[in-house]
Amino acid sequence: MSSGKSIFSKGNFTQSPPASEEISAYLGKETVFDGKMTFEGVFRLDGKFEGEIFESGTLIVGETAMVKGKVALNTIIVNGLVEGDIYAKARVEIHSTGKVFGNLFTPILTINEGGIFDGHCKMEKVLDQKGDNLNLPSQGADNPSSPLIPPHSTSGEG
Repeated sequence: MSSGKSIFSKGNFTQSPPASEEISAYLGKETVFDGKMTFEGVFRLDGKFEGEIFESGTLIVGETAMVKGKVALNTIIVNGLVEGDIYAKARVEIHSTGKVFGNLFTPILTINEGGIFDGHCKMEKVLDQKGDNLNLPSQGADNPSSPLIPPHSTSGEG
């Protein structure tokens, strides 16, 4: 009963990047990459990646892909597995086969029916990138224990 529509947004939901953007880089499903990565444009990953992605364009995580680590970019489209924190300047899309385990910081979140998200989400503009400098949520005086849990929340129920 998957209609391709998102649970949290109106209209049709497409899996491919806008027509004006072609995939500029690709790592196949047999590829394993460990380290730090930056890229411009659209990058499709079908293999395994562990490390950091920062100052980047659009990442398409294919159904066979597994990403572990911190991801800071413009847009991420998840069809596979992502474990770690995602800082997306524009949007996060979790498609029906996508799984995200970690925290999201993004102004727009779209989850298709069947998509899995397990973590906390803060929906506001969080990235102000100059070099690799991220304007990450800080543990300020309002809530020294966690930047994700509002100060008025109780920890008794989840």
